[in-house]
Amino acid sequence: MPKNFLSPGRRRTLTRQHKIAVAGVATLGAAALAFSAVPGNAQSTTTAEPAAAPVAFKSEKIKDVKAGVTDQLASASLKAEAIAAKKKAAAEAAAKKKAAEQAAAKKKAAAAAAAKKKAEQARKAKEAASRSAARTQVKPVTKTYANNLDGWIKNALAIMDKHNIPGTYHGLYKNIMRESSGNPNAINNWDINAQNGVPSIGLLQVIKPTFDAYHVPGTAHSQYDPVANLTAAANYAADRYGSIDNVNSAY
Repeated sequence: MPKNFLSPGRRRTLTRQHKIAVAGVATLGAAALAFSAVPGNAQSTTTAEPAAAPVAFKSEKIKDVKAGVTDQLASASLKAEAIAAKKKAAAEAAAKKKAAEQAAAKKKAAAAAAAKKKAEQARKAKEAASRSAARTQVKPVTKTYANNLDGWIKNALAIMDKHNIPGTYHGLYKNIMRESSGNPNAINNWDINAQNGVPSIGLLQVIKPTFDAYHVPGTAHSQYDPVANLTAAANYAADRYGSIDNVNSAY
């Protein structure tokens, strides 16, 4: 058995470490006593985290959510329809505007074409009137012939040509020289015509009935007029002999 080291006279002084150890042992002992004093059926004072309770959903809330979704879908559909209708209306308005613009352009082009045509017609009418005025202002050149046998024959031939009466300068001249020797006032007072009251007169000795029947328009109504006498005689000779050129004797 060990010696009693706690006997008087030999007691040792407790160090700080010893004091701490003793205090700890005392604390542990007190805790053990307290634990043993708690009844077995007593609830532990340790706070446990409560379990999550199940969440209860009411049917009314589900219905409200469903109705809200339906309303949103309906609203979205209405918006889409409104947008589509707006686009359609805009497209129709644009098409209508384009058609109106095309019709206006077509009408404008037609009006321009009509105005151009009218202006062209007016221009042509003005030019025609100007040409007509110019022709009116230009006096026709009247050919003049000498007042002698040569001039009378040439003037008669020009008139005969306009009326398609055949004859030549030579044919007229040879018959003039035989009938009157070129005297426009020559008159036959001794032949049968004179006895019947219708003497032969002029360059080609034409009686009054023959002169009146074969008178050429545009010439004087006188047997003594040289050109009127020649053209009437040539017209009669053409009707009876084919041409004054075919006459070689009294006719």
